[in-house]
This record gives sequence, structure tokens and C-alpha cells, in this order.
Amino acid sequence: MSRARTFNLADLFSIAVATVPEREAIVCGERRLTYRQIDERAQGLALWLRSRGIKAGDTVGIHAYNGNEFIEACFAAFKLKAVPVNVNYRYTSDELRYLYDNAELKALIFEAELEEQNLAALTAAPGLCAIARLHGQGASKIEKAVDYETAITLETGSLDDIPLADDDQILLYTGGTTGLPKGVIWPHKALFYAGFGGGGGFTPDGPISKPEELADRINAGMQIKLLPTAPLMHGAGLWATLIGLYGGNTIYLDPKPGFNAERALDTVAREQINVLTIVGDAMGIPLVDALRTNPGRWDLSPLIAISSASALFSDHIQDALRELISPYIHLVNSMGSSETGQAGVSREAPKEGLIQLERNDTCDVAMLDENPPRFAKAGETGILVRIGHLPVGYFKDTAKTAATFTEIAGKRCSISGDIARLDEGGTIVVFGRDSQCINTGGEKVFTEEVEEAIRSFAGVIDAVVVGMADARWGQKVVGIVALRSDQAQDGEAIRTHVRNHLAGYKVPKDIVFVAEVKRTPVGKADYRWARETAEAALK
Repeated sequence: MSRARTFNLADLFSIAVATVPEREAIVCGERRLTYRQIDERAQGLALWLRSRGIKAGDTVGIHAYNGNEFIEACFAAFKLKAVPVNVNYRYTSDELRYLYDNAELKALIFEAELEEQNLAALTAAPGLCAIARLHGQGASKIEKAVDYETAITLETGSLDDIPLADDDQILLYTGGTTGLPKGVIWPHKALFYAGFGGGGGFTPDGPISKPEELADRINAGMQIKLLPTAPLMHGAGLWATLIGLYGGNTIYLDPKPGFNAERALDTVAREQINVLTIVGDAMGIPLVDALRTNPGRWDLSPLIAISSASALFSDHIQDALRELISPYIHLVNSMGSSETGQAGVSREAPKEGLIQLERNDTCDVAMLDENPPRFAKAGETGILVRIGHLPVGYFKDTAKTAATFTEIAGKRCSISGDIARLDEGGTIVVFGRDSQCINTGGEKVFTEEVEEAIRSFAGVIDAVVVGMADARWGQKVVGIVALRSDQAQDGEAIRTHVRNHLAGYKVPKDIVFVAEVKRTPVGKADYRWARETAEAALK
């Protein structure tokens, strides 16, 4: 008699495998693998990791580009009750040393192209007992490194003796643009509901109540071809991919690092993709540019939805996508973070150009400055919080855990850090991060609405906004702007454009022009770089 399934993420995937074993699960470059093949390869890797001493609670670093191997490594760790750790492929050796030490790394799956960075970093992980190299040629410079394709064939046997559980954990590292990366500890069941929609991502029936129901959802749901454009090393890319797999869908991954709009559109047209996931304007603007530059090049008729998460998705970019693709395309603007999961999905025509959510049992606004903290009343502005299925906290950081996860009116909440207003009728209008709010002359300026206004100026490729110290105003608004090559640098024209859309105190006092706005691989603005750039330019 087979054991009852749990909400362990490997257990849930096994249900998808049993339901559609020969359906393509992941297509990456020339490689096309079915659900059965992905599971068999993950099983082989798990057996090899176990033979090297990896056990429940041990951390498994994945330092790799997009590919089926990234997902296989995650499922292999899940099968062992081990803890996968996402590693940013842009990190230097020093940054890797910090992460490997902080995560107490026990195993590492790494990309051969990233070997040099790892050579100087592995001494920070003295407990490493299993190392596998991806896509390498010849011998590795790293002692004890085994070829990944060899590793997954070395061991045979069963893992049925491992008691998988709902509260097995995954460690998602986040941050690094404004400080050191920090690991968020998610129990599997909590992440499945808060991050993945509880198995109801592509069906109208809502979350499942027990693991076995996942098979019914897969059989009843429409099969989707999904192209996540964010890298798997970030929550946005990994979560979108797992949502798709738990729905029995086919996931298409770009093996080349970095987002390329034309390459993405080539894939959409060639593979007849139904859903494209992006990260706000950082990917939306290049998509619009590519479509305008190449009219008629791509047949995008199978594309039914573009979903954006983790960054501003401006109204004018959404309007342009409707104009260039189809007025009927479904544009999804969702809100969430590594610490909260998915807070909700905005309406397609957001009020004030900002995300607006619906207040419910898992999403609310809190007045944290009051003693004791309370939930907001209609008309009040506070901080967006998420309730319900939540992370345990930050890995090895009790102070940050206490600051981010708190109890309000008897409910445990995750504090998003986003300023939000609760309107009549239960609508929540989200203005952006409290840490990025600019106080100029006593007035609050939310960077995202100014960024959207700047980006709507013809000729602007990208823009971020920061607050700089000012003797008169306390802080002044400064825009860091990248233009198209044929556009003249006219800061006053941009300021005038913004003034036509926003109140005068929100208009940038200065515009700093750059060749390119620096962003993370997932498309988030690097505000630390932006401030340093503005300071250097305005000395």
C-alpha cells in the first residue's frame, strides 16, 4: 500500500508525474524532457547526494543558469528533506564566500562557466561533501567535483524510507542590491499556498485542500505553455516555473543568461507560448521596442496572457502591449515578495497608476506605528502586510525575523515594507517601498509613480528615482535616466513632461543621464547603485 502524499514539494511533483508522465515538462534550448524524465533524473541526483552524506536539513547550493538541471536539483533536495539554496550567478568570489558561509553549504551544483568564482569561495564552506559540475569539458579545477550527468547515474535504490512532511523547508536568498543577501525559510506547504496559489494557478477552482486533489486539477485544467523570463535563481523565475509544473504544464526556459526581448519573442512564436511572465518595465520596455522595430515579424496569436511580478508594470507599457499584440490579451500585474509570497493581483486599470489589491483574509494594511499595532480603517495609510501561510523567518537572523514578522490582533503577519492605503470598499492602493519613499519639504513622494511618469516620456528606455540630501528640502527627487541612442539629453523636457502628470513637488530637481540603468538579473532596480551614481554626478 502506497503512503499518503504530503505537501512536500517533491511529493506534489510526483503526483503531477503520475498524472501526465509523458507530457513535456521542461523545454530548454535543444533539450526537451518529460515529467517522467525530470523525476528520474532528480531521483538519480538525490541518490548520489545521499551517498555523499547529504541528509535532512542540509543545504544544497545551486549556482547555475536556467535549465532543467536547476529544477532537478531542487526536487532532488526536496526528496531528501534537504534544503535547496539559490545562488546568484552574478556574484563575485567574495559574495559567494559570504553566502556559502551563511548558508552552511553542504552540497553544490555549479555551472562550469562559473568555476573560477567558486575556486576562491569554497573554503568558506568546509562542510561541503558533494560537488557536481554542469556543462563542463575536461577535468574540473575543483577537487572532488563530479560531472553532473555522471553523478545522476552512479547510484540506484529507493528513497521511500525518507519521511517527507508538510513542514520540510526551502531557503530562498533575497536582497543584495541594498545590503547583504538574507535567506528566507519557507515550509513547503506554506510556500505552496502563499507562493504557488495552492494548485489553483490555472484553474478557476481555487486552492486544493489535500495533495491528492492536484491530479484532478491537472486533468481538468487547460494545458498551458509557459515562458518565465526571470532567472531560476530568483524567486520570480523559480516560483513561476513551479506553479506551471504543479499544473501539469510545459515550461520553456532560455539557457542563456540575461533577458533578450527578441529571443523571448522568437520562442513565443516558435513554440506557440500561451503565457509569458516578465518582471515589470525592465522587460516590458524592451518587448515593446522589439515589437515596434519588427512589425509583423512574430505570430503571437497563441499568446493569451503576460504576467508581471516584483516590479512596476507601467500603464503606458501595458497599453502599448495591447496595441502591438492584441487588445484582448490578458495583462496581469501581481504583487509579492520573498517574505510574503503573492499578496494579490492588481486590476488591469489600476487607480493612480499604482497596483491596487483587494483586502481579504491574507492581505491587509497595518498601522505599525501605533501601540499596539492594528489593522487600518478605511482612508488610512499604513504598511501592506500578508497573513496566513508565511515563512518561518530569516535564516540565522532573529533580529530581522522579529522586525519583519509580527503579530497584529492575534494574527501573525509578514510586513512587506510597502506603503499602502485602505480605501472604501476594501481596495488597497500600494505606493511602493517605505525605504524608497522620499520626504521633500514635508511631502511624501513615492518613487514608483515618478519612475512611471519619466518612463512614459518618448525616448526614455529606463529610469529610477532616488532621494538625495538637500539643504532646503531635506531631500530632493533625482531621476537617473537612460535614453535611446537617437534621443537628445534634455532634462528640462523630461521635467516638464513629469510636471504635466504629477504635482510639482514630485518633479525631479535633477536628471542624471546614464548609458544604462543598472538592474538585477530579475529586473529589480539597484537603488544603491542609483544613489552612488547620482552623488557622483551632482558633486
